Amino acid sequence: MKLLLIGSSTGGPNQLKFLLKDLHIKNTCVIIAQHMSSNYLSSFVNKFNEESVNEVRLLEDKELLANKIYICAKNTILTGNLSLMALWQDVQSSFKPSVDLLFHSAVELAKTNKILAVILTGMGDDGAKGLLELYKAGVKCLCENETDSVVYGMPKRAKDLNPNLRPMSLKEIKSEITRFIEEN
Repeated sequence: MKLLLIGSSTGGPNQLKFLLKDLHIKNTCVIIAQHMSSNYLSSFVNKFNEESVNEVRLLEDKELLANKIYICAKNTILTGNLSLMALWQDVQSSFKPSVDLLFHSAVELAKTNKILAVILTGMGDDGAKGLLELYKAGVKCLCENETDSVVYGMPKRAKDLNPNLRPMSLKEIKSEITRFIEEN
């Protein structure tokens, strides 16, 4: 399975729409950990689904993954081999849903699945350690540049931990995502 994993926070919703709403994801499963209050999450997902050419939905506990765009409702890990499943995890984290938890869970999956991982705008450092683990496992990893970030916290921390990351504009990230989806 092809997996596109995205972590974002402050400023993320509009950037996610820019990257994905008009992109046919074909044979790719997109999983997004967007820091957002549960009070707003459903309305964000509903609006995103209305605007997108793909199905966008909240990721449920024990859900078998398909070629859709999923938004994590809670802290989530991924598991499985040929069929992948999302499981909610009741763990303490400073940010919810935790990008690091999602990314860390995908490290083992990198052995049998094609993965692209992206850190977008947001304050704090969530996702930076998980992105580094994915990079060490051979996953292509991207981070947003300071110019396009609403808050340059999460991508900056990812770049600080991994000097090999090249910060990219949203247009460059969209091109990389398109290339990933189109490749066999």
